[in-house]
Amino acid sequence: MSDRNTTGEGSANATSDGGAVISDGSLVARWEAVREREVTVVGLTVIAVALFPWLFSRAPVVSDLLLGYQSLATLMLIWGIFAVGFDLLLGYTGLLSFGHAAFWGGAAYVAGIVANNVSADPIVMVVSGTVFAILLAWVLGFLSLRRGGIYFSILTLAFGQMLYYMSAAPLAFLTGGENGLTGISVGALFGQFHLESELPSVAGTLLGNWMYLFVAVFAVLAVAAAYRILNSPYGMVFRAIRENEQRAEFVGLNVWRYKLMAFIISGAFAGVAGSLFTIHGSYVPLQSLYWTESGEIVIMTVLGGTASLFGPIAGAGLYLYVENIVSGVQTLYLPFTQVVLVQDFGTYWHLLLGLVFVVVIWVAPSGIWGGVSDLRSSVRDLVGGDRR
Repeated sequence: MSDRNTTGEGSANATSDGGAVISDGSLVARWEAVREREVTVVGLTVIAVALFPWLFSRAPVVSDLLLGYQSLATLMLIWGIFAVGFDLLLGYTGLLSFGHAAFWGGAAYVAGIVANNVSADPIVMVVSGTVFAILLAWVLGFLSLRRGGIYFSILTLAFGQMLYYMSAAPLAFLTGGENGLTGISVGALFGQFHLESELPSVAGTLLGNWMYLFVAVFAVLAVAAAYRILNSPYGMVFRAIRENEQRAEFVGLNVWRYKLMAFIISGAFAGVAGSLFTIHGSYVPLQSLYWTESGEIVIMTVLGGTASLFGPIAGAGLYLYVENIVSGVQTLYLPFTQVVLVQDFGTYWHLLLGLVFVVVIWVAPSGIWGGVSDLRSSVRDLVGGDRR
């Protein structure tokens, strides 16, 4: 009854204003009703992914200000997939892993080894790398989740470092040791489309090349899969474990099994991203297994906002932008003048990134995406209060 009365009141307001115009309250209500639907989330993701490389690297004025380029746009999506999967573990299940470089780098190596020795088909590379990451996540999760809290985090770090040192020496005949895995030749997609070639017509203007389209498909699928998981009973259990693990056990849930599944799912996302990283660069550095890679994905996720679907992607994009664009700025001038503020500005990009991180966490503890959501809620409440 109350919903019908509210709708009737909104219709009356619309009629008094002109008959055919829908009131702001009705528009907001309709948007809130469809905003969380899967088709809306996936559709908006497709639109954002399609427009991003054009705005970032080819749009007039905007791309000149951003100094973006096509390859970096693709790399941002790859790390975004990695960050979305990591947030399923950290943000929604409450498990902090310092060893996710094992899945990222391990999948990257397997994809490269398969390309050099079995098949250079991009899809085969992604599948093989992801399967390896899933199996590795099952083993490491089975061992690490026997302990909780900081002990779990340290165990994941130890296992990740073990894999790094194994790749550096005992497995150097496969991984290339300290030189990394080189000479990777990526084949044509479906045997016809070379990933580095430009897309035809309007698709080429928007997306650029086949490489970006290939990665973009996996990025959209990653968002869709994460959304489906989070809105399933599994996602509800993940949140329950994060909020209070003991209460989840009291109601009869096998907490350890769900935590293991969250770890495996997160590893699968890392495997997809790591495989795409190999396809994108045709090279796997030994650094991809080092603990600093795990630290970077933690920073990206927290910076963008944990427990949010798109926050980790935003955090990954900002981190890579500072690392690749800001680090290349040699001289910083006072805006609209030729007055030099800082020489060799790019060499201080780590300091700048640290300042950005501190400011974001200080101003918006829930990250960039959380801050945007809080601002949107405040504006909506303010507009609603004024209307009343």
